[in-house]
Order: sequence, then structure tokens, then C-alpha cells
Amino acid sequence: MLRLKMFYPLIACVGILMAAVAAVVGQIDPDPYLDPLNLTISEYAVLDRGGATEFSMLSLGIASFALVAGLRTAKAPVGALAERLMLVWSGALVLIALVPTTAPGLALDTGAQVHRYVSIMAFVAMPVAGALMVGRFAEDERWRAVARPVEWLSLAGGFGVLAITYVALPGDRVLIGLVERVLLGAEVALVGLLAVRLLQLTWVRSTRAAQVTLG
Repeated sequence: MLRLKMFYPLIACVGILMAAVAAVVGQIDPDPYLDPLNLTISEYAVLDRGGATEFSMLSLGIASFALVAGLRTAKAPVGALAERLMLVWSGALVLIALVPTTAPGLALDTGAQVHRYVSIMAFVAMPVAGALMVGRFAEDERWRAVARPVEWLSLAGGFGVLAITYVALPGDRVLIGLVERVLLGAEVALVGLLAVRLLQLTWVRSTRAAQVTLG
């Protein structure tokens, strides 16, 4: 059982790290027509066709599923609604990776429509989940250390959602790529923070268990 508890946070941390590296690599392209500041991540991915962005989203989705499983196994004070929202985030990322959007300027087909609405669900779900966890973490000795950073990252994600909504509608998509990347960065940082804290707590517990066994 203890090995299983270690397994989940390791998958989460490694998956998030792989996703971050792949995202950076996938967003670097010498083509001057691919402007990451004015293209959304999905638009950039469909034009670049390198596959790194899709791999990043898939890796992040799987890592997030592992994180939810690890939090549940460790009986972290997440709460049922926040856990469901994290599952929405995880599933949405996997679906985003598997169902591409269309290139800019082309009509949205069914797959692209699904991609768009699922992306919205993902962007909204994680900041709300973080906000719901703050109070519970503050009351739990094990998780109190990350309560404030979770609050900050959730607020950053919430402001990011408002910003990208404005940019996508009355803002004429000016710098939409930059705003979306900052928003996603805040949400990935939130997930990464939870994964690292879970790994720390699990490692401490496993070390104590080993000392008791040897003693």
C-alpha cells in the first residue's frame, strides 16, 4: 500500500515536469509566421504539427489524474467538489490533446467545437478547485504550508480567466497567446505545487515507516 502511495505522486511530478519541458520545446519554432503571442496554444499546435504541444497536454492530463488519485489515497483535505473539478481539468487536458482544433481562419468543425468548449472547462475548473481547497488546507497541519501559495495561484488563475475572456471577446484577440500561456502557467504551477507537497508528505511517511520497521 505504501509503494502505491509513493507511485501516484511520482507519476504526477514526473508527468508535470515532462509536460513543462515538452511545452517549452513545442512553443519554440523558427518559423516567423508562428507567433506565440497572438496564437493560442491549440492554434500554434495545429500549425506547427510537431506533436510536442499535444504530448505536453496529454502528459499533464495523465499526471493530474495521478495527482487526484494520490490526494485521495493520502486522504488530503481536498473536498468532493474540488476533486471533481480536478478530474474535469484532467479529462479535459487529455481530450484537448486527442481532439485538435482547426487552423486560424477556417470554420470550426465538430471536433474543433468540442476542443474549444473543453478548453474553457479546463481553464475554469482548476482555479475554482484551488480556491475551494484553500480553507481546508489552512485547517490541516500537513497542508497548511501550501495554503497561501495555493490561494495566490488560484487568484492568478481566476484573473487569467477574466483576462482571456476579455481578450477573446471585446479585446479582438490582441496578445491572446500571451494571456493564455500566462493563465496555463499559473494553473500548471498550482498542480505542480500540490504534486510536490504530496510527494514530500508521502516521502516523510515512508521514511518514518521504514525507521519503525528497522527499529
